[in-house]
Amino acid sequence: MNLFKPQPGRVRVAMEPQGGWRYLRFRVLALEPGEVEQGQTEGEEMALVPLAGRVEVEAEGQVFELCRSDVFRELPQVLYLPPGTAYRLQAQSHAELALGGAPAEGLFPLRLFQPQEMRVEMRGGGNALRQVNHILGPELPAERLILYEVYTPSGFWSGWPPHRHDGRLGSLYLEETYYYRIQPAHGFAIHRNYSPEDGLDELLLVQDGDLVLVPKGYHPVAAPPGSNVYYLNYMAGEARLEARATPPVDDPRWAWMRQDWAGRPIKLPVGKPVQR
Repeated sequence: MNLFKPQPGRVRVAMEPQGGWRYLRFRVLALEPGEVEQGQTEGEEMALVPLAGRVEVEAEGQVFELCRSDVFRELPQVLYLPPGTAYRLQAQSHAELALGGAPAEGLFPLRLFQPQEMRVEMRGGGNALRQVNHILGPELPAERLILYEVYTPSGFWSGWPPHRHDGRLGSLYLEETYYYRIQPAHGFAIHRNYSPEDGLDELLLVQDGDLVLVPKGYHPVAAPPGSNVYYLNYMAGEARLEARATPPVDDPRWAWMRQDWAGRPIKLPVGKPVQR
């Protein structure tokens, strides 16, 4: 199963390249005030995304302060670290931070991306309307990494129509992680991974703080009534530079919905009139 539950301690969830995964690395750190984490990007480019709290980051002789009250309140800053960069994190408050990386050659320098540089898109329509923040989208400079944040309101769907980017049907090969936060914390989401060609079909009950991997195929998400769903996507694969903007491939059985977001709903009541 491609579902990872949050763990107590500093590393809440983590995914390392293994098995069929070749490109993408991801983890979420939870730090107490004053706690320090040090690392080295080595042969990867890395992107740091604050999720909550305040963190001071030292890298290449510069100091950056990443802060965010909550993922449901504001867009983040994103700190891009090139390969071969040593970094030091120190929490200035209780803080949660996402870090992810992918192999790179070092074409771009260290850079702090601000919210005003990020494209904010309202995607879909009907009850498949959602907000997509291009926090390190293809229009911003990186070698392989692509980062999005998606907000799916109560009772709505995202990742719809279902799409794939696994090298099948002419799509590019991209690995992808979904890190979920849900409001309220006792809420949940439904995440489906399916690939008819391989017999993959898993329906995952996702709770606050869970990490889901997309191994292949299509991967829609549903937010049940009463649950507002946020997820952070890190993506990386064979697409580099401008090719990162190559769109995924829709499930042909559902592609028609791009022309009819209402989804052809039946009319109620069905049968005899409602008794009042």
